Amino acid sequence: MKFGMLYELQLPKPWDQESELRLINEATEQIILADQIGIDHAWAVEHHFLEEYSHCSASDVFLASLAAQTERIRIGLGIRQVIPNYNHPSRTAETVAMLDLISGGRAEFGIGEGATRLELHGYDINARRKRELSLEAAEQIANMMVMQPYPGYEGEGFSMPCRNVVPKPLQKPHPPMWIACTNRGTIEVAARNGLGALAFSFVDPDEAKTWADTYYDIIKSDECVPIGHSVNANLAMVAGFSLHEDPREAMRRGQDGFQFFRYAVNALVANETRPGRSNLWGEYEEIRGDDLPLIGAPGIGTPDDYTALVKDFESAGVDQVIFLQQGGKNEHKHICESLELFAEKVLPEFAPTRDERVEAKDAELAPYIAAALARKQYMQPLAEDEIPIVSPSQARESFYVKQ
Repeated sequence: MKFGMLYELQLPKPWDQESELRLINEATEQIILADQIGIDHAWAVEHHFLEEYSHCSASDVFLASLAAQTERIRIGLGIRQVIPNYNHPSRTAETVAMLDLISGGRAEFGIGEGATRLELHGYDINARRKRELSLEAAEQIANMMVMQPYPGYEGEGFSMPCRNVVPKPLQKPHPPMWIACTNRGTIEVAARNGLGALAFSFVDPDEAKTWADTYYDIIKSDECVPIGHSVNANLAMVAGFSLHEDPREAMRRGQDGFQFFRYAVNALVANETRPGRSNLWGEYEEIRGDDLPLIGAPGIGTPDDYTALVKDFESAGVDQVIFLQQGGKNEHKHICESLELFAEKVLPEFAPTRDERVEAKDAELAPYIAAALARKQYMQPLAEDEIPIVSPSQARESFYVKQ
C-alpha cells in the first residue's frame, strides 16, 4: 500500500491579510514532514474561483516549490484542468515536463475537467462536452511530451500547427497519467483509457472492492486502449486523516474539517453563489449547530483504527490511500502530530511488504498492459520532408548590419 496527501488548500472565512500566506507555508511544512517520514505522494488540485473550498488555482507553481524542497515524495498534479479553455494542451505538456525535470523524475500527471458552474462558465466551457474535451486534450498532451516534433492537430477542442514542444519529461515515455473519479462510471473511464484512478469520493472498503474489481477487470480486457503512451494501472482512494491515541480527541481535531469538506464540495454544485461574497463556513456552522456530533468517519481515530482501515482497503484491491488532512479549519500542529503518529504506529505495518506487493502486481499485469499498448493507434510521426518550414518573423536582412 502506498500513501498520499491531498491538498485543496481550503481556507474558510474569516480571512486576514496573511491568511493565504500562512496556508501555503503550513501546507509546505506538512509536505516536507511527509517526505521525511516516508509518505509516497503529495497531490495538489487545480481549481478556480472556489473561494474557501480551494485556493489552489496554481497547483503547478505550488508543486514546483515543493519539488525543490523535498527529496523522495512524488509530486502529483491531482488534478490539472486540461480542457483547452483552462490551459492550452501545449502549455500543460510543457508544465508537466518542467515539473518532472525540477523534481528529478517525481511528477505524476492527473487530468480533470471541473464540475461547478463557477469554473466551467468562468472559462466558457460547455458542461455537456467537458469529458469529451478533456480526454481529447489529454491524448494530445501525451503525444506532445513524446513526439519530436509534434505533428500538429485539428480537433474539436483545439487546433495547433506542427511544433516541437519542449522541454521533454525525464520519465519516459512521460509521467504516469491519472484521472479524477467520483463514481463507478468514471472508474470505468479511467480503466478503458489506461489511466490511474484518483477516486475523490468517500467510500467504505466494501464499495472500494466493487470499484477495484470493475477497474482491474477492464484493465485486463480488450476494452483497455491507453490514451497515453503507457498504462498506469493504479487505484487511489481518499480517506479522512486525524490520528490520536484517544479516539475522541482524534474526532475533536479532525471531524469538523472532514464534515466541512463534504458539505462544501456539494454546496458549490447545488447552491447559488455570489463571487467575492462566499459564506461556506458560516453556512456549514448553521447546519452543524453548536455541538459537533461525534459520528464516525473513515480515517479519524486511533493508529489501530487507521491500520485496520488501510488493511481493509488493501484487501479490497486499492493501491494507494490518500489522506484528506487539510480540511476546513483543521490545525497545522494537529496535522503534523497525526503524520508523526502515522509514521510511528501505522506505516511500519505496511512498509516491509510494499515493494513485494508492487512487484507481484506488475508481473501479473505485464501481459495485459502489453496487449493494451498493442491495441493503441499511435499518432504517426512526420517524415523528414513533411516537417514544415516556418516562415521568419522578419526579413533576414534586418538582423545583420553590412559593413
